[in-house]
Amino acid sequence: MSSPADDARRLAAESLAAGDPTGWFETLYAASRAGQAVVPWDVAEPSAHVRALDLPPGDGRRALIVGCGPGRDAEHVAALGYATTAFDISATAIELARSRHPGSTVTYTVADLLNPPQAWRQAFDLVLESNNIQALPFAVRPAAITAVGDFVAPGGTLVVLAAATTRVDADGEGPPWPLTRTEIDTFATGGLHPVSVDQVAAPGTSLPTRWRARFTRSPQG
Repeated sequence: MSSPADDARRLAAESLAAGDPTGWFETLYAASRAGQAVVPWDVAEPSAHVRALDLPPGDGRRALIVGCGPGRDAEHVAALGYATTAFDISATAIELARSRHPGSTVTYTVADLLNPPQAWRQAFDLVLESNNIQALPFAVRPAAITAVGDFVAPGGTLVVLAAATTRVDADGEGPPWPLTRTEIDTFATGGLHPVSVDQVAAPGTSLPTRWRARFTRSPQG
């Protein structure tokens, strides 16, 4: 019997073979809704790595959650007082997020990281990118990294959480395909500057180290 991770990898491989690097997300969520698959990252609690960030109170500042899935991390950020927008390329994931969090203050919307709304450019005081880039193949990562950074407003903060690796041939079996330090460093472009880049332990997982990185854009943009 295949595992949830095996199902995700199979669907990702089929999508990539068809020339579509992101279509497998909707296929996986739709299969899960039909009881034919399990989304490996669909768990009840916000990510422990997100909860460990010690984010300051939002006080109404705008936050964007990249690839929000069913919304667990988005709800955590909103509870800190951020005016939170959360998006996913999967319409089924967004439907699931809305149904699980009735009355939520989060604005859940379908959007494509590789073709995001122009109105989001430098519009958010906090941007959270958690585990999305690692699910994309090398060919589209530069565009995705640029898009993530472009969401950060002047004076704002970008937080990047991802599986870590020192290999440069990470397009092997996956997803995930862990990020190299060089890839993490490329978030510091387009006016973004690194605040901290840490490699932290993730015991009990198949990928035992993770990146936790923060970047900021100067108030002048």
